[in-house]
Amino acid sequence: MGNILAFDLGGTSVNYALVNDHGNMTNKGSIATPDHLEDLLNFIHQQVEKFQDVKIEGIAISSPGSVSEKGIIYGGSAIPYIHGPNIKALVKEATGLEVEIENDANCVALAEIWQGSAVGKKNVATVVLGTGIGGALIKDGVIHKGHHLHGGEFGYMIIDSRRIGSGMSTFSEVASTFSILKRVAYEKNIHVSELTGEKIFLQAEHGDEICKRAIEEFYQMLAIGIYNIQYIYDPEIILIGGGISSRDDLIEHIQKEVQKLIQQIDVAKVIPSIDRCYFRADANLIGVAYHFIQQQKKR
Repeated sequence: MGNILAFDLGGTSVNYALVNDHGNMTNKGSIATPDHLEDLLNFIHQQVEKFQDVKIEGIAISSPGSVSEKGIIYGGSAIPYIHGPNIKALVKEATGLEVEIENDANCVALAEIWQGSAVGKKNVATVVLGTGIGGALIKDGVIHKGHHLHGGEFGYMIIDSRRIGSGMSTFSEVASTFSILKRVAYEKNIHVSELTGEKIFLQAEHGDEICKRAIEEFYQMLAIGIYNIQYIYDPEIILIGGGISSRDDLIEHIQKEVQKLIQQIDVAKVIPSIDRCYFRADANLIGVAYHFIQQQKKR
């Protein structure tokens, strides 16, 4: 197979690159996210024209939202115009090339089983930490989307039933990196805009008790979610992604908290295998290229 022209649609920027069938990228670039669908389609067409001397097998698009096999992107995101139309059909019409689209969190998982921390594994869960929590499930080497295209949406899990409706009950609300900011802001009676994760971790290292407690609660809630994922799905490995995954001590802290849970639950015998995602910013481009390859092999 030749090169795949991959695009990663984000709320602020669209990243793109040529990706070959070994996962190597060339001609990487980025533009501000177009304001209108027509502008996006024109941009994709322009990139195809730019690479007309290169053998391009097709176009792969990583997108927010719930992506159907037909190419309709359900749900909502920071790019409203992609939701509703058949984006797959429109891009194919504009370029004349084969097109595949996949959800961005699913692309992270696909990148990991293809070239990352889960190579050789068939059943994998990824948990991506940010303002909320995204995720994906790999079942027998392919994405498990579920009946409503919500497979791997771990952020919706209720972790603290006593606080439903308070903004601190679901996995996203209590175990995202943003949850640390919310806890500290509440305790210090300041706005979250005055805080950053880096600042909180630094203050904790200097003995700030509020910051230390917020980080401890974050790890505890994250461990509960990971424990639940292990027993619901029983993956070979659970991978943690997002900006915070670059912290050297992240996996160690999670493992300690999971171990505490298992020691308190008599019937729990399975210790989750936890690691960090290998890919960072390029994960979506690499993962969606692999998705394209998988889909073409089915034809």
